[in-house]
Amino acid sequence: MNKGYYTALGTPLDGMGNVIESSLRKHVVDQVNAGASGLLAMGSMGIQPMIKDDQFVKVAKITAEAAEGKTPVFVGVMDNSIARVKARIDSLSGLQIDGVVATTPYYYTLSQDEVLRFFTALAEASSFPVYLYDLPGVTKTKIAASTAQKLMSVPNIAGIKSGDLPTIRTLARALPDTNPDFQLLFSGLDVFDAAYGYGIDKNLDGMFSCTVPLNERLYSSLAAGDKKGAAEALDGILLLRDTFVEVNVLAGFTYAMNVQGYEGSFSADYSAALSEQQARKVHECMEKLGLI
Repeated sequence: MNKGYYTALGTPLDGMGNVIESSLRKHVVDQVNAGASGLLAMGSMGIQPMIKDDQFVKVAKITAEAAEGKTPVFVGVMDNSIARVKARIDSLSGLQIDGVVATTPYYYTLSQDEVLRFFTALAEASSFPVYLYDLPGVTKTKIAASTAQKLMSVPNIAGIKSGDLPTIRTLARALPDTNPDFQLLFSGLDVFDAAYGYGIDKNLDGMFSCTVPLNERLYSSLAAGDKKGAAEALDGILLLRDTFVEVNVLAGFTYAMNVQGYEGSFSADYSAALSEQQARKVHECMEKLGLI
């Protein structure tokens, strides 16, 4: 896998919760053309837990087809049991995707032994490479570094996405002796530039969906050793992220995507649209950053 930024795509939905194909295709093509190193369909920013069952495969299929094999495509298969995740994986059979991404089950908390058994079973059952998604703030169960290190040796477990820098650094040190091909995707947005200095150079985040010019500036600056330029670009992404947090993350994200030409709702169906004042706040931030 190439270094650079991996975009957690948004999922544009109509009022009935059905994917808007033209909007998703445009989103994928624009990311590919902008140089994204990979795409994650139906991650957290892609509201995977909110996607209707009859739209799940359709979203994955549209994403894979629109990418045309030009960049790796991964699909979120999060659910609450081995059987349910396996059913999701099986439904993707025949699609040209490069891996599936799963968190721990998120209704009950798990012991680390259960985490180990869960992912080992997925790896044995999956026809696609399996990527661990460490998201304890949502799932209530962390994939401990020691557990992840054991999973690195399990056949068909190909990598991990985590925002925990100590975990990623621990695994990076273990790579040479455990599994040099194991992929580390870091999602700690606030310290992407610092992590790059440690050689952690594959970063995944949903903000990349709506900050394309800043993404390009961030990673070209990092590659050139321009720390100041990288910091300025990252600060811009963080400013927009923090603005989303102020107004409602997914509603703010929806507004940003809409004004950039992507039709549909990228938010929960129970969330209200931004107020006029909130929309103005996001709009002004995007104008300041040169995103519109």
